[in-house]
Amino acid sequence: MTIGISKDVGVHALRHSFATHLLESGVDLRYIQELLGYKSSKTTEIYTHVSNKNIGKIKSPLDFITIGDVSDD
Repeated sequence: MTIGISKDVGVHALRHSFATHLLESGVDLRYIQELLGYKSSKTTEIYTHVSNKNIGKIKSPLDFITIGDVSDD
């Protein structure tokens, strides 16, 4: 069975895709670091530059502040 992909893909590319998908699904970077067996968080941070999909969905804590009805009594 062929799936129509003609490009050779190595283990590194599969790990990179796996980590990127986890990150875009909301998995914390520290968990990804543990799953991939990286000792340094700097190594895991290479995946952050490719994951901009959900950047617009990030809410500031200030967005959740509601100010009640202020009266001039």
